[in-house]
This record gives sequence, structure tokens and C-alpha cells, in this order.
Amino acid sequence: MSICTELTRRDFIVQSAAVAAVAALSPSLTKPAYAEDLPDGLAWHKAPCRFCGTGCGVIVGIKGGRLVAVQGDPQNEVNKGLLCAKGYYLGAALYGRDRLTKPMVRKGGQLVPVTWDQAIDVIADKILEDPLKFGIYGSGQWTVAEGYVAMKLLKGGMGSNHIDPNARLCMASAVVGMITTFGVDEPSGCYDDLDECDTVITWGNNWAEMHPVLFSRFIDRRNRGHKITYIDLGTRKTRSTVAADHYMEFVPQTDMAIINCVCYQLVKRGSYDKKFVSKFVRFKGSDKKDMTFDQYTKFLADYTPEKVSELSGISVAHLHLLADVFSDARRKVVSLWCMGVNQHTRGTWVNNLIYNLHLLSGKFGKPGSTPFSLTGQPSACGTCREVGTLAHALPGGRVVKSAEHRKETEDFWKCKPGAINPKPGFHTVKMFKEMAAGNLNGIWVQVTNPAQSLPNLNELMANASKRFFVVSDIYPTATTRIADVVLPSSTWVEKNGVFGNSERRTQQWFKMIDAPGQARDDVWQMLAVARRLYDKGFAGMKDRNGEFLLAIRDDNGKEIEAWKWDVFSKFNVDKVLFNEYRQFTVKKHKDIAPYDVYVESHGMRWPVVKDEDGVWRETKRRFVEGEDPYVKPGKEIQFYMSKAKDDKAIIWARPYVAPPEVPDNDYPFWLNTGRVLEHWHTGTMTGRVRELKHAMPSAYVEVHPEDADQMQLEDGDRINIISRRGSLILPVVVRGRGIPQKGMVFVPFFDETKLINRVTLDAYCPMSKEPDYKKCAVRIEKV
Repeated sequence: MSICTELTRRDFIVQSAAVAAVAALSPSLTKPAYAEDLPDGLAWHKAPCRFCGTGCGVIVGIKGGRLVAVQGDPQNEVNKGLLCAKGYYLGAALYGRDRLTKPMVRKGGQLVPVTWDQAIDVIADKILEDPLKFGIYGSGQWTVAEGYVAMKLLKGGMGSNHIDPNARLCMASAVVGMITTFGVDEPSGCYDDLDECDTVITWGNNWAEMHPVLFSRFIDRRNRGHKITYIDLGTRKTRSTVAADHYMEFVPQTDMAIINCVCYQLVKRGSYDKKFVSKFVRFKGSDKKDMTFDQYTKFLADYTPEKVSELSGISVAHLHLLADVFSDARRKVVSLWCMGVNQHTRGTWVNNLIYNLHLLSGKFGKPGSTPFSLTGQPSACGTCREVGTLAHALPGGRVVKSAEHRKETEDFWKCKPGAINPKPGFHTVKMFKEMAAGNLNGIWVQVTNPAQSLPNLNELMANASKRFFVVSDIYPTATTRIADVVLPSSTWVEKNGVFGNSERRTQQWFKMIDAPGQARDDVWQMLAVARRLYDKGFAGMKDRNGEFLLAIRDDNGKEIEAWKWDVFSKFNVDKVLFNEYRQFTVKKHKDIAPYDVYVESHGMRWPVVKDEDGVWRETKRRFVEGEDPYVKPGKEIQFYMSKAKDDKAIIWARPYVAPPEVPDNDYPFWLNTGRVLEHWHTGTMTGRVRELKHAMPSAYVEVHPEDADQMQLEDGDRINIISRRGSLILPVVVRGRGIPQKGMVFVPFFDETKLINRVTLDAYCPMSKEPDYKKCAVRIEKV
């Protein structure tokens, strides 16, 4: 069956070749040299990639104190020596001509260079005005140590819970979906399942461009003759679609109804996995009340193929095909999703629904069968989710609302009793709305660029020039331009670090080169501010013994003056902080090994526990007997963190809910936004790489060919995209790498000169608080 009706067989073959070209876009996607074959005269060291959440391993070549080469790491199981285009040019991202090299403070409307001591003083004095009204906005690019220090500083010392990461904008729905289904966060499966499956289904995910190394594992298997069926469900044809055996295009938001329809068919046919469901699953309604299987069956009755076909635009035949796949007990199915599901006003529910499908069909916990949520940042999992740098959270899966969790955290940190505020702080959208309204007196932004990446910028960044922002970054950005204090930061191999990727893999690296000028580590910046608050007499920076709350101690227990740069730069503070954080990870069975174990490895998937022989062992698949050390013998599958203490996962009855904004006579088009292969997020780093910038120099708008014909638009024509919030003029692309469905336009958000987020809306999932960047109503006018 062809992927879409208008493609001839010849077209399909040609486009399939184009997909293979995606997988071979950069020279690094050929097999890299092994260590013994690498060029002489370079010192080579391991590190994880700095970009997406795939967590590829790289080996970095250093000569004369400068990074001169990057190769894929053949010993890293994630990528096995492969890299994508961005990974290949990773080293060049450090050497842009406009690196920030001096601290700056705004005086008389201008940013002027100051000393580090002066900059630290300005920040400390602002915090002391009202510590409870000061926030930190961080990132899934924070290292584990950076996120941990930010949490200890703000929640342990300042009594403020106003900390949130930009990961709220990309994976919060995945977090809440996982917790509500399984009782605990983080994927159960791993990348190995891509090597075992015979069917891949992508739910609104363009992995050919967003996670190309994982896509290459699939392409490589096909090229070696493996028969793998690929089904792509989406609202826009992408480079991923070209590889699909079946493309199913649906009306935005109706993914909810589609999944319920497949579940309806499994139940009606009696083809669901009865043994799995009876042993490992229970049912709940959206009112959180328990349901019987019969009540769940009655709920599904509204989602017949005929009704859902009319609502979604997917044919009845395709809905039957999906049911056939999940009805076949022999099929091994991997479901993949990312922003198309998560950036959704019912993102949590769609996550739940995908889990429903795998639980109902029993396609869970077996090699090659898993629902797997991909992430977009290198440590969105390791830092944001595991360290817990969220407004409601504490490290290791704890939450501020729990008295038990607060006490445990206060004891670990030696805080004074009651130091941690039980009231959750502001999530990202709320934080910036409160800042715009003047209800926060400052936000410290680290490793992210909210003045470009937030939705509905005209409202969320209103009055930004009148508010107090501190920004730690490596290049000028839209956010540094409105900041009152700009701090030049070290990045990637200019500092020690640990990341945690999408498959629970923790990876460590050492500092290899010096940062330019006066740029310094974000960990040091926070320690220096904390110490300045301590020196100024702020009680929150004293622990229950009256000592400095964020003290760093050497192996002999002696405190070192880590707030002094000359001391910090000669001592591995990361190791101390990582090993301190380890104690938090056991409670929810997210155990990590001691720091030195990761020094000797190329990454390990938690839980990592020591076996009887004293060897630290990783876990491929969670909740599975024989793989997860916390699953008891004889249990087969054990969801040991279930809130009901019954070791069962929950199938939720989640109804279809219409989006908050749909096209109408005034705004007749959908707007969809996202990324492109060449650039990462707001282009702060990739925009400084000449080759990537030349390959994709500026933003554009994709228009469906029929819409273009109707409006007499050709490639290069300019149109104005207008929503109820703002507008933007962009050049048109009619038949580019992606083709949105008829009645939709697509715009990437990497271009800081063309801010599409002035047009997007800030409506968000009521459970995860993650905004919907994938659909709002616009009109387009030819300029």
C-alpha cells in the first residue's frame, strides 16, 4: 500500500532514496575511525553530544588547548559511531566570533562590562529585596550538577519554589503521562527495542530530522533486509513520511479519538491481551474513579471507526489497519512520539492513550515492544525529570506538597526544619506572566532563550525591559538583549558535566579546554551568589548547624572555598555534587552508580545496582522480571510504584476534547511550528556554525500546494501570517522537505530575526502545564 495516493511507485522509490540521504547527511554518518586509527598528535576524550536527547557519544580531539575534531564514539551503544549533521559540527558551535567573555550589567540603558565581583553583588542584592519573589528559569541543557545546585539554592536556601526548566515546554506532558499511568516517571523501554521490533509507529514525530541517529538504526535494518513496517501518523508530511509504508494524516487534536478507536476495535474483536490486562492493569475514568472493564467498554462505544473517520479524516480502512497491527500477538511494536503529542492542550491524556494501546494489546515489556517518549534536550531526563528542577518537584521524584518528601530533602541538605516551602512555585507560562505583571522581582535565566522560545511572546515578555533578568549564556540572544545582568558561561567540554538521555542513560565527561575570556561555569556562578548571600547575613544560606548550606567538601570532609574561582577551577566540584545527589535516587528506584563508575563507562541506564560480585549493572527494561532488579521473582511484570500499591498500571478513559482555538472564517488556517534538521531550538549555537547556517539560513513558511495555487503563491513569495496575538511576514515554500495538510501552514522557530512565537498561543495542558505550539488559528495574506 503506498504512503499516499498521489505518489506513483517511481516517486516513492525516488523519495525513499532521499530518506537514505537524510541518514547520510554528514560525513560522520560513515563509520568513524577507531581509537587506534585516529590522527596522531591529538588527545581524545569521551563526552555525550551537546544537542538533542538521543544522547549520542562523541570522542573529542584536543590540540594546543583547542577543540579541533569531533567523531562519533564507536564504543557508545546509543549511536555506535554515528553522528548527525549537528553532532558532526558540534565543536564549531563553541567558536563563534561573538562569544560572551565578560560579565555585564545594564547602566543607563546599556550593558557595560563589570567585574565578576560586581555582577555577583548586583544579583545578591536583588534577591535580598524579596527572596520569595525571585525565580530561576533553567533548561534541559543543564548538567545534573547545575540543576541540583539551582534546586538547593532556591528551594533549600531561599524558600522559593519558582524554578522551572524550558523542558516544561517540551516534555512535561510525557512526565505527567508516565506518572499517572505507571506511578513513576521515565521510559520503561530502551533504544535496543528499535533493533528488535517489526513495526514502528510514529505519533506526530519527524524522527528523520529530529532524532536522525535513531532513525538511522531503523534505516540500517531495512537496508540489511529486515522487514519492518513503518506507520506515520501526522498532520504534515515530513522526511520521515517518505520512509513510511502507510501515512495517515489526521485533523489536529483528533489523535485522541484515533487511539480510542483502535482500543474500541481491540475490545470489540476480543483481540486484546486478556491475560496481560487481567494481571497487570486496572481502569480509571478521567474523574479519577475506578472503572470496571465493562464501564471502559461502554466509554469506548463512542469511538467507532465510522465516527472517528469522519472526525479525524483518517479512512476507516486505515483505522482497521491500526487495529490489525495491535491485534496481532506476534507483532512487535514500538510507538515513538515527541513534541506532536506533548505540545498539546491535552498532552498528558494523549500520552495516557498511547500507553492504553500498548497495555491493552500486551505490547509492553518485551524486546521490540514498547511505548517510547523521545526527548529533545541532552539532559531533560537526567536533570529536569530526575533531579526534579520543576516548580512542584524535589530531587529523585519527590514533590514539595509532601511533608515526608520535604523532611527527607531537608535532612539530606541539612536545612533547618521547615525550610522548604510546601506551596508549588510558578510553572513556566505562569512564571513569565507573573513577571510581566510585576509580581516577581527577578528571574535568573540559564542555558535557554525564553525571549524567543516562549509562546505568545507579545504577552509573556511584555514589559521585559522594565523587569530584572539575569542571563547566563555563551552568545548574545533575544534574552540577553533585555537582561539587566549578563554572565558569560562555560559550555560543554569547557567544564565537567553529567547528562541523562531519553533511555535513562547517565553519561559523564571531564573538562577538556578552557572557556574564552572570563566565562565561568554556571555551577560556580550559583555557588558564588549563594556565598555572597551568606556573607551578607541571609539566614537561608546557613544549614541547621550554622554552616554554609552549599558547602563543597573534599574527600577528607574539609570544606573548600568553591565560591572562589581559582579554587573551583582546580577542583572537581561536579563529582562532589553528583555523589551527594545519588542519595536522592534510591527512593523511586532510579538508582545511579558512584561518579567514578561513569568515568570508566560510556553511559549506563538506571536503575544501576551492584550485583553479588560487586559489579555495577544497568537496567535495559524497567518493570520486567529478569531485567529490572526491583521486580520480584515470579511477578513477570511489576509496576512497583503504582499509587494503589497493587503493582498495576492504569488504563485511563480519556475522551476526545476539541482544541481551544480552531480555524474559522476570520482565521481559516492552522499554524504548526517546530524544528529543522540543521538547527537546534533557537539556533543560538547552530546559527554560529557556518555550514549549518548556509544550509538553512532563515525561517520560511510551508504552504500546501493546493492552498498555494488558490492564493496564487509561488516559492519565495512573502505572506503575512496573522493570529489573534501577532503577525509575521515570511517567504513561502510550496514543495519543500515538508508539506503541511491542506488548510495548514508550518513555520520553524530557530530564526531569531523572525519570531513566530509572537503568533502562537499560550494555551496549555491543564495537567502538565505544557503549551501547545502545534495548532492555533491564523490567516495568511500575500504581501
